[in-house]
Amino acid sequence: MISSLLLDGIAAMGCGLGAGLATIGAGLGIGKIGGNAMDAIARQPEASSKIMTNMILTAAFVEGVALFAVVACAFLIK
Repeated sequence: MISSLLLDGIAAMGCGLGAGLATIGAGLGIGKIGGNAMDAIARQPEASSKIMTNMILTAAFVEGVALFAVVACAFLIK
């Protein structure tokens, strides 16, 4: 029989792994958003204010989703 202590440890490790993956995914997503925005500004400098506004808004949404994922993982730990 697997003890409940071992199962609790495995569950905590899974929560930590989920929080880490959410953080890594958010970092990659925000990096991709920033890189593509800089490419777009290099192509059309006159549209830089619109591009920057959309970039910041999208990055905030990505960060918000990552925050929810990390908080959900934290709540699952007993």
